[in-house]
Amino acid sequence: MATITISPRFQIVIPKDVREKLHLTSQQRLQVVEKGGVISLVPEVPLKNLKGALKGMSKAAIREKPGRA
Repeated sequence: MATITISPRFQIVIPKDVREKLHLTSQQRLQVVEKGGVISLVPEVPLKNLKGALKGMSKAAIREKPGRA
């Protein structure tokens, strides 16, 4: 596990091995999520990258109930 330090300007550097593993690039946006005192950085994924992600998923269980307007 890598350790980072917050700079006086409240900046952090993501370790190189993590950047390479997650294919992070310069200017890429990350969402900051805090829950229960834990901070998570989640890379934003462009919608075009999600095309086909649900291919083959059964739609039977998520359809509206019969007779519902």
